[in-house]
Amino acid sequence: MSAVADRAEKGQAHEYLEKFQKSPEAWTMTLDMLQTNDADAAAKLFAATTLKGKIVYDLHQIPRESLPGLRDSLLANLVVFRAGPKPIRMQLVVCLANLAIQMTEWKDVLPLVVSSLGTDPQTLPCVLDFLRVLPEEVTEGRKINLTEDELSSRTTELLVDNAQQALSLLIQYSQSSVSAAQNPQLMECITSWIKELPLNDIINSPLLKVIFDDLLVEEPFDAAVECLCTMFQETRDVDECLNMIQALFPHVVALRPLLIQAAKDEDAERFKGLAKIFAEAGTCWVVLIARQPEQLRPLVEGVLETAALDKERDAISHTFTFWYELKQYLTLENFMQARLEYVDIYSKLVDIMIGHLEYPKPEDGDEKDLFDGDRELEEKFREFRHQMGDVLKDCCEVIGVTDCLGKSYTLIESWVQTYGPQATATHVPEWQKLEAPLFSLRAMGRMVPAEESIMLPRLIPLIVQIPEHEKVRFQAVMALGRYTEWTAYHSDDMLQPQLKYIMDSFGHPSKEVVRAAALSFKFFCNDCAKQLVDYLGPLQEFYRTQLDNLPSNSQEEITDGIASVLGRLPAEQVYEQLQAYCNPIISTLISMAQQASNQKERTLLADKIGLVTLFVQWVQPHVQPPQENPGVKYCQEIFPVLSAIADNYRTSPAVLEAICRCWRYMVLSYRTAMAPLLGDLATALANGFSASKQGSFLWATDSIVREFSEGTEHVDTTTTTAIFAFYEQQATTFLRAMSDVAPEELPDLIDDFFRLTVDMLLYFSAKTLTSPLMDSILAAACSSLTLLSEQPIFATLHFLRDFLAYGGDFAPSSSFDSANQRQTVPPALQDAVKRLVAAHGEHLVQRIMTGMMYTFPRDCFPDASGVLLDLFHIAPEQVAVWVQTTVSMLPAGSITQVESERLLGAIRQRVQNNEVRKVRSLLQDFTNSYRRRNVAPREGLGRLEGKRFRFEG
Repeated sequence: MSAVADRAEKGQAHEYLEKFQKSPEAWTMTLDMLQTNDADAAAKLFAATTLKGKIVYDLHQIPRESLPGLRDSLLANLVVFRAGPKPIRMQLVVCLANLAIQMTEWKDVLPLVVSSLGTDPQTLPCVLDFLRVLPEEVTEGRKINLTEDELSSRTTELLVDNAQQALSLLIQYSQSSVSAAQNPQLMECITSWIKELPLNDIINSPLLKVIFDDLLVEEPFDAAVECLCTMFQETRDVDECLNMIQALFPHVVALRPLLIQAAKDEDAERFKGLAKIFAEAGTCWVVLIARQPEQLRPLVEGVLETAALDKERDAISHTFTFWYELKQYLTLENFMQARLEYVDIYSKLVDIMIGHLEYPKPEDGDEKDLFDGDRELEEKFREFRHQMGDVLKDCCEVIGVTDCLGKSYTLIESWVQTYGPQATATHVPEWQKLEAPLFSLRAMGRMVPAEESIMLPRLIPLIVQIPEHEKVRFQAVMALGRYTEWTAYHSDDMLQPQLKYIMDSFGHPSKEVVRAAALSFKFFCNDCAKQLVDYLGPLQEFYRTQLDNLPSNSQEEITDGIASVLGRLPAEQVYEQLQAYCNPIISTLISMAQQASNQKERTLLADKIGLVTLFVQWVQPHVQPPQENPGVKYCQEIFPVLSAIADNYRTSPAVLEAICRCWRYMVLSYRTAMAPLLGDLATALANGFSASKQGSFLWATDSIVREFSEGTEHVDTTTTTAIFAFYEQQATTFLRAMSDVAPEELPDLIDDFFRLTVDMLLYFSAKTLTSPLMDSILAAACSSLTLLSEQPIFATLHFLRDFLAYGGDFAPSSSFDSANQRQTVPPALQDAVKRLVAAHGEHLVQRIMTGMMYTFPRDCFPDASGVLLDLFHIAPEQVAVWVQTTVSMLPAGSITQVESERLLGAIRQRVQNNEVRKVRSLLQDFTNSYRRRNVAPREGLGRLEGKRFRFEG
């Protein structure tokens, strides 16, 4: 496993060791490795970690009468490794804790550990480690192969019954010496037992003073912070914990001088820890703060202080949740008095946040690199600004948008008066002080109602005069994009100057500014589409001249905007305007399609097709049948172009997906008005799928199934019959592909097919369920469940759940109707499903259980267990037999006879008692346990690779 080993040999070694970790032989070999002098530290850590996995998952491999010997061996090894290496000692402590949980006959756990290891100062750290680890491992007891009742009983024995003894031990240790009181291990033990002990007992004990005293000492500081924060979390139910909060509150407030001193000393880590204490206390006691604003104001001021003093912006993030939670209460009518009490706090908070939004000033004056090349720091700052923007939104809700906007306005106006005359095209002094309030305006945009009439009429004229500096112009353009709904409401005198400012920004030399302009242009057109209908001429000229100069994303954004304006046109103008705007794109498409020879060019071609799709999505004129829809008329005109491109690019998934997306939205946008084009479209989809085997053709087919389903107005039976024949043609092509190629090579195709078939079950249920293809489709579903990809498994499971639902009383519904309003399933369809289950059920049960035990992604478990439950509802006794058959096929040694009998007996009992729903949790628990024990990789191998690590004693 060393770093210099051959990759293939290392892989073989890794595989061998993984199997070794799960073998019965590992018990004796790991103990031997720990006791020998020949093994190095890395090998011994591997042995200790492997032993932990054996105790957690494989304790059934050794006789019960051997457990006391194993316990004694662990205690002896802890004595050997008492001084370290610490990672080995910790693994052995975890081993001992997990053995204690499962060795139910061991009743004197804590006394024995203390008597064995607690009398010698050198082994006392082992006792503290055990005290810390025990509650954590009991809480994680779901990994262990105990029943819920057994685990609950053992939890009581180990934690509840030992709580007072643990408290006494901790108090005794804390008072034994100064070094003991300042030992981080003590803090960690208290933290671990806080949830197991009555918190009041800790608060009323000498330990509380020890915890706060440790905040004054460097070594235990971090552990003391975590301990206090855990205590605060246990007092969230303020009504139940009022006395405890009253005891803790003065201690917390008394920390403010320490916070101020840490800021003065520029001690970032200490400041961050103290800030976390204030923020956590405030968040946990927030309802009390809202109820008693005067009494708890000092705590709120402490949180505000952390925000104000945080020069490095490292600690302020701890406060964000507090400001949000407090806002949630202050904006309720019942807490109006508290809101008035904290208006000044939130007002100061706005000033603080805008101050923190400022970009740093480079020490060397290099404006091009504000973060000295530290890209991670730059990204962190960008993310941080958006979080502070959320705090500004909270402030808007508490003190009102007018006051918040007023603060931004004051800062912008002040900059204009102070530095505006000095600004030139190449130099903008102190631009950070202008950019930050502009960002704050952008952040607060969502909170400003369209009716606001005090600040924005003063702000907008200022913004459209912002100078050319890249970051300032970028922020100004983005800010305008946030107020487009307001502009639509005040379009008479506010729309034109803003639109001009944004359109002029397309000529800016900065690519960032141009991208921002495209995004804001999109929002302007979307929200002010009604007002912009009168500007179609200038917009067409702008679109024509700018489109091809932009990157693909920006082309998409301005097209989205333009298309939304065309969507507001009366029907009689639509065809002419679609020609005017789209024909140049179609001409470009024809030209690009003749020369797109490489992947990059084909991606650009696909992006250009996407622009046509945006027009199809937005431009949906309302036309009463049987009048011709002008949108469909234009689609008929461009369809041959798209069809020809699809024929010529059968091997380009990007191009085909773009074309299928366009066709799909033609159907979704124009619905049954697409009937004149339906035949040609179906032919193109069928031929395209047959030639390319790309799932996008099935995705487009799905839109036809949805819009031309049985019972839809203006759709006759001839059409629905043709559509079902079209589906069977597509299904036949899919099934041939599945028979020719392994499922692993067709994940996207499988995903699209079963999503399509789910809709076929919904809209063409009788035809689909009785189709002769359903046998083959179910076989394909079973094969698809061998995949490792999440999305195709999801699609397959959803198909199976909907299919099996037809074996019950109610069909699946596309709405949220209650059960008594849903469509009942005719007996003939129920019988068809039951016949298919009888033929494929055993294979399906094996595939589902195998997937849950070995391969399914975790998120697929609910649907997988849902399929098993549905099968039990249809044929409970038969499915129980299939489950038994599947369990009997598991590898020898992977499951004990007791486990197998326990599972199968519980299933039989649930079936006999007509409690089939409870079978689902039984199977989930069983497969989870099996997977953790036999499939999931165990710990310990990583440390062996290269041995490039350092042990700490």
